[in-house]
Amino acid sequence: MKVTSIHKTIRSTKRLADIVRVLSRFGFREIIVDLGLDRFGTHQHELPEGDQPDHASSRPTRMRHVLEELGPTYIKLGQILATRPDLIPPEWAEEFKHLQDNCAQVEFKEIHDVLANEFPGRLESLFSSIEETPLAAASMAQVHRATFHNGDDVVLKVLRPGNRKLVEEDMALLEWLAQFVESYFSNLGYSPVSVAAEFSRELTKEMNFLQEAQSTNRLRRFFENDPNISFPRVYMEASTRNVLTLEEIKGRPLSSLDPKSLTQEERTAIVANGTDAVFKQCLRYGFFHADPHPGNIFLLPGNKLCFIDCGMTGHLDKNTAEQLIDLVAATIQGDIDKLCRVVIELTDIDPAITDKRDFRSEAATLTSNFVDADLKQLDITRLLSDFFSMLQRYHIICPSDLILLTKALTTIEGVAEHFDPTFNVLAHVEPQIREVVSKRYGFSAIRHRMQNSMNNYMELFEGLPVDARRILDQVRHNRLTLNLEMKRLEHVADKVDSASRLMGISMIISALIVGSSILILADSLSKKPGFLGILGLVGLLGAGIYSAGFVASFLMPKKKNK
Repeated sequence: MKVTSIHKTIRSTKRLADIVRVLSRFGFREIIVDLGLDRFGTHQHELPEGDQPDHASSRPTRMRHVLEELGPTYIKLGQILATRPDLIPPEWAEEFKHLQDNCAQVEFKEIHDVLANEFPGRLESLFSSIEETPLAAASMAQVHRATFHNGDDVVLKVLRPGNRKLVEEDMALLEWLAQFVESYFSNLGYSPVSVAAEFSRELTKEMNFLQEAQSTNRLRRFFENDPNISFPRVYMEASTRNVLTLEEIKGRPLSSLDPKSLTQEERTAIVANGTDAVFKQCLRYGFFHADPHPGNIFLLPGNKLCFIDCGMTGHLDKNTAEQLIDLVAATIQGDIDKLCRVVIELTDIDPAITDKRDFRSEAATLTSNFVDADLKQLDITRLLSDFFSMLQRYHIICPSDLILLTKALTTIEGVAEHFDPTFNVLAHVEPQIREVVSKRYGFSAIRHRMQNSMNNYMELFEGLPVDARRILDQVRHNRLTLNLEMKRLEHVADKVDSASRLMGISMIISALIVGSSILILADSLSKKPGFLGILGLVGLLGAGIYSAGFVASFLMPKKKNK
């Protein structure tokens, strides 16, 4: 792959130099040198004494500090990578979960300027008051309390000024670096360019508050009649790409509650309602809040829970949900063939990988930990984590939504463990799981699939005469074309080119040997030997040197291309 010109992808060389200096300060000089970026930043021996790297800290910890110092783009990158143990080592993913998203407050004047630009001429008519002191100041946005003229109390989530331009420049830089890494490293097990593109899409989605508004409204509709679960109301008339206006939740975040201050009944209700919310989103609706940590869940009167911050969501379509059910069933039954089919369907990998003996042996080890388990006792989160860890060891990329699903389940299990360690999450949601399984394997589900299959076959047979006539007409008028896709053709061209060069070199060496031999023979037959013999010896010496270099080129290790 050709690396795109730096001038087209990197808008600010100064930003790259800043990144290089931060990496160097935290002891990642080898990364800078390996990527050839040392010419952009400060050399390690030029660092001030106070900025020498703290080598006592682990590499994951130092990298977390690097991401925090580089700002919002890299903090979000770390937070997303924390959910992708299939891309980075588990200890790095665990460390990135501790990324601090708290930043210095932006002056209210700058926030007011953003609001004035987003609501030109109608800011005062929308809000009767806006509190200058923020409720929270994160890397991406700042939150302020406000009041509508009709008396509704709301919160304003405002994108920090300058963030969009900074993120766009950082993303251009990351995409260039991804192309660079993919060009020089072919054994990573995944495509850095694809990962960068996925990260860019996720970050673009999080910076567009209208998408978060739509996600919040969608989840709110799912639970509008639920007495135990709710989502905040979105004021679309006061929401834009850079500003999100939500109703203020009059409750207490779970992160501020001490379980000891609650009764056993309250703790059980909190865990039960939170578990119901997450599993209903995943199993029933196929659209879920991917970050249900205690700071994003508010406790309302009557032990009702309200989920906020719906910027990170996941989607679970019907086919994927059915494949997950097949995964659970295959694991419980110890069916290795079925498990391998699920892997192929979920990841679109080459089936030859699942046919390997070591892969099937590891799959058997995985199922042995869960075989014959009862649904009430089955640890689904551990099953999915072990499953994705196995795929990681074979460099198989997992669908991002499934990783988000595991993250959501793990997070809500952590909430349950904190508030009520005795609560059996799986036993509580077992009826929901059985309902989904019955829909997949029940008589009505089988009949429905058979009906769909019959309808598809009927449509195929109905269209067959028309398709056959179209093909015959094309044959009759000599218009039938056959398109063949020749994969890896560039490698064939490289082999042909290499073979032609080898043939040319061989002919040159042969010509030198034959010509030099003739000169030496002619010199020996002449009456005055001298010049021709010396010329022949020089030719033989050149042929010998040429041949040695030719042999050495075969013995030297060659870089493997992807």
